[in-house]
Amino acid sequence: MKSKIITAVVALVIVLLMGMGYKSAADHRAHSGTDGSFNVKETIFEHLGDTYGWEVPFNHDKSIPLPVIVWGKDGLHCFMSNRISGGETYDGFKISTSEQYHGKVVQVLDDGTEYRPWDFSITKNVAGLFISAAIVVLMMMSLKRWYVRSGMKAPRGFKGALELVFDFVYTDTIRPIMGKHAPKYAPYLLTAFFFILTMNLLGLVVIFPGGANLTGNIAVTFVLALLTFIITNLSGTREYWKEIFWPDVPLMLKCPAPIMPLVEVLGLFTKPMALMIRLFANMMSGHMVVIVLVSLIFIFTTQFSVGVGSVTTIFSMAFSLFMLMLDILISFIQAYVFTLLSTIFISMAIVEPHAHEAK
Repeated sequence: MKSKIITAVVALVIVLLMGMGYKSAADHRAHSGTDGSFNVKETIFEHLGDTYGWEVPFNHDKSIPLPVIVWGKDGLHCFMSNRISGGETYDGFKISTSEQYHGKVVQVLDDGTEYRPWDFSITKNVAGLFISAAIVVLMMMSLKRWYVRSGMKAPRGFKGALELVFDFVYTDTIRPIMGKHAPKYAPYLLTAFFFILTMNLLGLVVIFPGGANLTGNIAVTFVLALLTFIITNLSGTREYWKEIFWPDVPLMLKCPAPIMPLVEVLGLFTKPMALMIRLFANMMSGHMVVIVLVSLIFIFTTQFSVGVGSVTTIFSMAFSLFMLMLDILISFIQAYVFTLLSTIFISMAIVEPHAHEAK
């Protein structure tokens, strides 16, 4: 069993490295100037950014079209993204190359100016969210079906690993912290864990259905943190709100200058901000480091001799291998940390009067 796991991990890392190498090679061709230079900045931000299509493996010039849904000056427009790929214009819409709206769909008005319409398109990141959600639902439903058919018999293989992770998060993390309230909040917390974990792991795969940098997108982490913020404050007991607006501190810290109440109110917003930034920064930096390491191969090859490029390739691939294995570990850690902190924040909001008086 141990040898199979090691083999699977090594195979996964090799596939990821091949994908990163393909991606960087394609970006090298796309972003090379007339002097053969390699634009690292454009490569990094293209990989980390959102797009209106999903790149086809081993063909950087083609992509799987996605629905473009925009509300322009003259109403609603729906079409596939392949109609405006490659700088083409369709029905007055195109992907802008201007500095102001670079990479976004714009409507070209009669006077030639660009107008940014309301954009409801199914972009790569949006499609990635749907795929991640579908995978989580399929995993949970498969585990449920197993127990319906087999009772309490322990599953094996992937279902067994899934049950192990599920049991660890609930039994060793959520239940000890939340006590009798664990069953009420576990559905959200477990969903958040597996959803973040799925997005993290899919983000490491550079070909469809992976490659969408979801948790490296601050809008996604903002919504996740916002959900925790809403659940925490809607669940807040009277004691929780009393500790915020009239904390148990010396009177001089509350009146006439409400120093501690202001600090507590500020803490309401700093907690979800910490959740948002922690997940975003860790996942984005991991992607960025791997892309930079692989890009070094093409930088040294174009700037120096082939021999120097060959030596750089060995070191870059070795460090990329290390970083990818570290990213796989970080994907689990960040999903767990987000769930752990969310559990702690919610448990602090449902404090009961007798628990407060005991302090």
